[in-house]
Amino acid sequence: MSTHKLVPMSKLGVAPVIQRLSPTILSYLQNISTGKRALSSSQIEELSKSPHDDDFLQYMKSPASSASKAAPENDLSYPISNYFINSSHNTYLTGNQLYSESSTLSYTNVLLRGCRCIEIDVWDGEPTSPSDDPQGKPQEEKKHHFWSSHGHSKEGHKDTIPAVSLGGDAESLKMPTPWMSASSATRAEPRVVHGYTLTKEVPFRDVCTAIMDAAFVQSDLPVIVSLEVHAGAKQQEIMVEIIKSAFKGHLVASPPDDDLILPSPASLRKKILIKVKYADPKKAAAKAQAENPSYKTTSFHKKQSTISAASSSPSSSDDEALASGSEAQTKKKKSSIIPSLSALGIYTRSYHFSNLTSPDALIPTHIFSLSEKKLMDVHQSSGPTLFSHNRDFLMRAFPSGLRVRSDNLNPAVFWRKGVQIVALNWQRWDEGMMLNEAMFEGSGGWVLKPKGYLSTSSAAPTSDFSQGPRLGEIKEISNESQADAVLHRILNLRLTILAAQDVPLPLDLKSAHSFHPYLKCELHFERPSERTGAPIDNDGKSKDEEDGKFKHTIKSKSKGTDIDFRGQIVDFKDVPGVVEELSFLRFKIQDDETFGKDDLAAWACIRLDRLKEGWRFVHVLDALGGFSQGVLLVGIEKMLT
Repeated sequence: MSTHKLVPMSKLGVAPVIQRLSPTILSYLQNISTGKRALSSSQIEELSKSPHDDDFLQYMKSPASSASKAAPENDLSYPISNYFINSSHNTYLTGNQLYSESSTLSYTNVLLRGCRCIEIDVWDGEPTSPSDDPQGKPQEEKKHHFWSSHGHSKEGHKDTIPAVSLGGDAESLKMPTPWMSASSATRAEPRVVHGYTLTKEVPFRDVCTAIMDAAFVQSDLPVIVSLEVHAGAKQQEIMVEIIKSAFKGHLVASPPDDDLILPSPASLRKKILIKVKYADPKKAAAKAQAENPSYKTTSFHKKQSTISAASSSPSSSDDEALASGSEAQTKKKKSSIIPSLSALGIYTRSYHFSNLTSPDALIPTHIFSLSEKKLMDVHQSSGPTLFSHNRDFLMRAFPSGLRVRSDNLNPAVFWRKGVQIVALNWQRWDEGMMLNEAMFEGSGGWVLKPKGYLSTSSAAPTSDFSQGPRLGEIKEISNESQADAVLHRILNLRLTILAAQDVPLPLDLKSAHSFHPYLKCELHFERPSERTGAPIDNDGKSKDEEDGKFKHTIKSKSKGTDIDFRGQIVDFKDVPGVVEELSFLRFKIQDDETFGKDDLAAWACIRLDRLKEGWRFVHVLDALGGFSQGVLLVGIEKMLT
């Protein structure tokens, strides 16, 4: 199991200058420069420009020779439902889902890498005192035992919903008196942990501080904080206090009259959006009145109280808890969300998913969170409606609870259904994370969907920004499928693999003399079953029997980090159903082991619409997603019809 490796985002999407050329690569480049291997028309044009001025070797050492185009300038004026959002699942974990460490550094890492949606699982905390921790260990290292009683304080207090005022914006809510533990002078504060496991916990306050410190260092685009709340009412009060304090000046304010329509990312720069279950204020007040006769009802926004008749149903975080497969979690009664916490969710209000024809599915600010298995079920039963829903409204996908090793789903399958937020385990560099890196490289974490995936709203733009539909504007979700909405093309792609240099070694290999490298080239694209509603086999991944068709292996007699592939050819012929923006070419350099699994040494993944033709350098990352000096010299011929 790998751990996070911090990579400065300033380098993302920018190919480094190549400092040296191996004798093998230099020989190939000399052949190209003398005309023995023809240049593409795009390369001839690039070569003639300053500062290269027809100096071929200088040009090939520069970022201009990269096989990947620089990220295009992002149009950020559409409603937020029109973007894919770089997202993390169980962000606090550094390893597997059962007994790994939790750390605030995980939030720092993913935010600096370009993540724009992070997850926090919040549970009741316990009072802290010196006697609780005689060795003086940091609170972050406290073990969280699966048999502890979550959702309840030590004193077993009965949760009641406090009286709050919901007038004004989210940051002006009146705070109740913070709860202080009766057994300790030190207040119990909420903690972040993966419930019912042996993972370790971190304080909720520390997590919020870490998020604020890193949120806008590399990008000023909005950050979504996805809360999965297991804490009781009194601890939720403290959550609200901490959130307001940590994110002061960056929380989104509710618009006048609560006229909620989805805004654009450009209008939300340096803002933090709280994703939390929506609790209908009148129902919450009625419940509090029943539990506590002295509770006084306050005024509520008219639209907020009428927006959903189903707000007392479980939230999307309930869906995630149930999807984890834990029997203890399914038996545990979920915590009700207090109004002051619910009110922090402005444009990202979680609703329980029942079906795509429910009234909730037409609320402009709703977001459904579905497990990968549930989404596949919806794909089969209501595929076109699912695609159409995701043009105008938000949806989040998360990995199955059975992925205890923190491996990942195939995000491209869900992007092709229009799902904006596909949450991945960033601590595991597998196929899913490699595709994710290719999708968001150099983008700032928000990528505009392809034409045909964009919203159908007829709302007039405000200033330079478009707006999403108002409540009631969309009467019914259409059933136009992705097959009809976007042009699918036939791809012919030829790769001529020449050589590689400075390839990083696999993690556990110390000597280059023991490295026996080979190359895998894989094409990831939309399968017919994704368009027809048929079951998607093998999580949308290529099957072993497709080796030689969409997966090719290139062997080499070379040893070490400089490799001669001798111009071997890889052909992807007449590949149907290709949408360039949602298709990917992946390279993996692995060690040919005599026994056991072949370890990964280096990899690269390029979105097909950003793949340049000609003789190009593919810049490879190491096995932990870190930058390396490694490059692969490849000839690329691409044709789409």
